[in-house]
Amino acid sequence: MVLDWLSIAILSALAGGLALAGGPLLLALLLAPKSKGRALKDPYECGMEPHGSAWVRFGVNYYFYALIFLAFDVDVLYLFPVAVYYPSAEGLGAFFAVAVFLAVLGLAVLYFWRKGVFSWPRRIRV
Repeated sequence: MVLDWLSIAILSALAGGLALAGGPLLLALLLAPKSKGRALKDPYECGMEPHGSAWVRFGVNYYFYALIFLAFDVDVLYLFPVAVYYPSAEGLGAFFAVAVFLAVLGLAVLYFWRKGVFSWPRRIRV
């Protein structure tokens, strides 16, 4: 293999990347304090002593709300590029595309509302 300037540049970039990625790991392994004790196995709660168990079982309703939030949050993120493109769009095609997108979002909200997802139960059974 003949080493020209491009091969040397690629190998030096690879070595530099490995040094930047592995260097902090190696330094932490060598310099970090090695302590074993009860506090090491406790859950971290802002430096305060935890009270009770860290393994609390949440109701399934929390997860439903989180999934619905993520779904609508990601859908709303699609509206930002549309808002940038919309002023330079010609004709009514962009308007109808946005209207269909918002209509589908509205239908999804109505569907979840009719299914009772947005009504919080007074008592959560575990």
